[in-house]
Amino acid sequence: MRGSRSASSRGSRSPLSSCASCPSAIRGARRFSSPAASRSSSRTCCARRAGAPASPDAGIFRAESGKNDNVIDYGLTRRLPPEKNFPPPFRRRRAVVKNLVIALLILALAGFFLFRDEFPLPDDSSSTARDPGVRGGAAGAGAPIAGLTATELALFSAGKDDFEEEEKAADGLGPTMNLNSCAGCHLHPAVGGTSPAVNPQVAFARANGAGNKVPSFISPKGPVREARFVKNADGTPDGGVHDLYTIAGRADAPGCALAQPDFERELARRNVIFRIPTPVFGAGLIEQIPDKAILANQADEAPRKKDLRIYGRPNIVLAGHAISGQVNNNGNDGTVARFGWKAQNKSLLLFSGEAYNVEMGITNELFQTERDETPACQFAAAPNDTTKSVAKTLVEGISAIEKFAFFARFLAPPAPSLDAPGGVESIARGRKLFGAIGCALCHTPVLNTGNSAVAALRNQPVNLFSDLLVHDMGPELADGITQGQAGGREFRTAPLWGLGQRLFFLHDGRTSDLRGAIRAHRSGSFFTRNASEANAVVKNFNALADAQKQDVLNFLRSL
Repeated sequence: MRGSRSASSRGSRSPLSSCASCPSAIRGARRFSSPAASRSSSRTCCARRAGAPASPDAGIFRAESGKNDNVIDYGLTRRLPPEKNFPPPFRRRRAVVKNLVIALLILALAGFFLFRDEFPLPDDSSSTARDPGVRGGAAGAGAPIAGLTATELALFSAGKDDFEEEEKAADGLGPTMNLNSCAGCHLHPAVGGTSPAVNPQVAFARANGAGNKVPSFISPKGPVREARFVKNADGTPDGGVHDLYTIAGRADAPGCALAQPDFERELARRNVIFRIPTPVFGAGLIEQIPDKAILANQADEAPRKKDLRIYGRPNIVLAGHAISGQVNNNGNDGTVARFGWKAQNKSLLLFSGEAYNVEMGITNELFQTERDETPACQFAAAPNDTTKSVAKTLVEGISAIEKFAFFARFLAPPAPSLDAPGGVESIARGRKLFGAIGCALCHTPVLNTGNSAVAALRNQPVNLFSDLLVHDMGPELADGITQGQAGGREFRTAPLWGLGQRLFFLHDGRTSDLRGAIRAHRSGSFFTRNASEANAVVKNFNALADAQKQDVLNFLRSL
């Protein structure tokens, strides 16, 4: 009966006990065979040891002497079965594993080619390519644009005079401010430019008896800076400018007692970001570029931009847009804004009025209320700057902010150098490489103005090297500040004209080295969804030969 079978009988079916004298390699391999094959192989190997001839159905281990193409030989006594003799379940499992490995390899290769720009490059600090440095010679900017009428030239000159004027408390300076003149910030390489070699904010801290302390992020040879706090003390978004200094202690502000912000505390909280002045050279041409030209350029070369993951967009601030529960602090006309580090301002008049109020504390017809209304610190009626209803001439009657706007509007763009640095041929090669590696997809070489009311600005090429769009620049450059529709990681493509004579780079002036500025454009990763839009382009630059990199750097410094 089935139940009366002896233990030895049941044990005879075990591959391990049925042939204890077999080599371990053969006994272990028997688990891959069918039961019938196990039994027959046990008989065969035991019979073989006894000198008996092998059975024709000896299973997976063939005892015949001589060459056997169906046996994988690992030595005289160790033989493993070919795959075709494995049972069907094992072959299926093996096929599944094999297919899975192939699929993973395909996915890995696809991932490499799709996201190859996210893989780090070797450190290229050993490259011999170097920033040629600030281009010498005469300033290539600062003059009025060609073709202005006599009246327009008079407005330009009057605007330049006011731009250079140093304000006093009686003019409305303060109570808080960063400096006392427009030209103090916009001075290099000519009036209308950006930070000069010697920072005037250091000396201004104590000017006229003021008792201000110079913050640690302001240095004599560093850039002019404004400071913004990312968050308020309660954790809500801030983003506004917190002026460095007050008029307290000045001889022209008797009785004013006003403390500076505690910048060191906010620095310790990592709550401070910086901005440096943007040049206003050629600003009138930029103002006259139609929205449709900006949007058409955005759509241009779409496949290549997609391949490099460049997705710039215009900063359009819609009138009436407000965050629930807060006042509407910004309501423009719904067209494309284009001035400022985040393209937050639409017009030069608005840009001028805001800067006059924020940087010097002077109220005007666009920004009529004081940023600090401490009664003992008010020394001029508000608004401080207005259009005069009675004046002998047009120039005398208009407000200071209108003059500022006319100065910037009629200021010519900077002139590039044809042969410095590096020579004509190097600059020409660099310009081609600049386009080939993808830089020009954001730094658009030329846009055009429309049908401007000012003949000198009408239908003109604008060689600004910017698309005027805002781009996600990744975590390395992010400042956490939202302006209009530009988020905390987004910045306007900075126009590159005039770069050859610029001292400081990036929105916060963190570097004076052009290569350092290029490196800072690359940060984050697609895999963590925080990649800079410039990652692929910077990788293309890094892949260039040293001589080619030098050509690109020479070209940039020629602008």
